[in-house]
Amino acid sequence: MIVESMTNYTMSGFLLMVFAAKPELEIFYACLFLILYLLALTGNMLIITTTSLDDSLQSPMYFFLKHLSLLDLCYISVTVPRFIYNTFTQSGSISLWECIVQVFTFTLCAVAETAMLTVMSYDRYVAICLPLHYDVIMDVRTCVHGVAGVWVSGAISGAMHTAATFSIHFCGPRVIHQFFCDIPQLLRLSCSNEYLGEVGVTAFVAFLALLCFFFIGFSYVHIFSSVLRMPSAEGRAKAFSTCLPHLAVVMLFLSTGAFEYFKPHSDSPTALDIFLTILYTVVPPTFNPMIYSLRNNAIKLAISKVFQRRVAYLLC
Repeated sequence: MIVESMTNYTMSGFLLMVFAAKPELEIFYACLFLILYLLALTGNMLIITTTSLDDSLQSPMYFFLKHLSLLDLCYISVTVPRFIYNTFTQSGSISLWECIVQVFTFTLCAVAETAMLTVMSYDRYVAICLPLHYDVIMDVRTCVHGVAGVWVSGAISGAMHTAATFSIHFCGPRVIHQFFCDIPQLLRLSCSNEYLGEVGVTAFVAFLALLCFFFIGFSYVHIFSSVLRMPSAEGRAKAFSTCLPHLAVVMLFLSTGAFEYFKPHSDSPTALDIFLTILYTVVPPTFNPMIYSLRNNAIKLAISKVFQRRVAYLLC
């Protein structure tokens, strides 16, 4: 089992060890993660394919949804497949370079996802609060610049975190009590106060995330204020049914990630640690397609049209 492989991992790598004392839990979580990963893969690929092929889904909202799905796909693929592979091969080792790539990509996707949710909240704010100016404000150039800014901000943050994290020297057993190369767990392996540089980067990124959170809150306060002034009860209900799940996803993603990142970490993970990690690493990419897209009638209609064309093509 994983415990037995501790003596075999090289000093240039790390050992991922979550449930070493309970291998049956490791298998259970691996099966659970596999199911969630397949759901995330199916849902996000459906959104990407549908919004790319259907001409009726070329508005800014669906443009942002497509990139959110692409981000979600990358985000969950960074960590979950490796955990599933390690569990079923009964090996928790991960090389230094694999860990570096995982930290960079995970940070890129997490920061980019926060930025994308912020951009999407602004899009909804303009659509609901300034409907007459929507086409002028959210033109093609604005959308492209917004998405480019999302990816660039993620790449810069990922590079900063990765450089700061792996500039430190690691001491003692390189055992990471997590199912992926988690930065807080890596910092616990630091020989001295070399981790202070990474703490500074974390504080800076946390400040930017807080600004995003306040901007999203500001947008939704104005959105709900406009919705409450709608004369139609049906219109208010439709707007609330769309906006409230969006806001819930944002709150869940940011709050659980912040709490897990900044709380003190013990030598071995508790059930709460694992639960919080799942909430901000696995749950958002899995359920975002259902919350943001698959509840949307236009998306459902477009998906059915894509499947009908595919069936007709196969029959011919």
